[in-house]
Amino acid sequence: MLQSCYTAFMFSVRVEADFAAAHFLSHYHGKCERLHGHNYRVRLWIRGENLSEGGMLVDFGILKTILRQITDGLDHHNLNDNPVFNNDPSAERIAWFIFSKVEELLPCFHLDPMLLWAVEVFETPTSMARYERS
Repeated sequence: MLQSCYTAFMFSVRVEADFAAAHFLSHYHGKCERLHGHNYRVRLWIRGENLSEGGMLVDFGILKTILRQITDGLDHHNLNDNPVFNNDPSAERIAWFIFSKVEELLPCFHLDPMLLWAVEVFETPTSMARYERS
């Protein structure tokens, strides 16, 4: 069997959560500058090379707990009320915010924050922003 010394293989896992929230974009000219809402879907991606003794990269249950803790804080809120979004809670800024919060929480579960690969935030089934580690 031929092995390439240039190919690195990674495992990745993903969990999802949903939340509903209102927002408006202050620096946008169009219908999104008015208060409106979305049923957001968030996808959290973890990536790494090494599996645990039990054959897992990270326990799905832990990831769901972390993601739910963050999205519960956004659910049924006006996102413009959160100063971190600077009155423009775009999908891009929401993805960055969730990524940052997950990165903070991973060590609380004895997980390396560098496992965090990406967060995707869907405003609709066809419109998504992604924040990922480069």
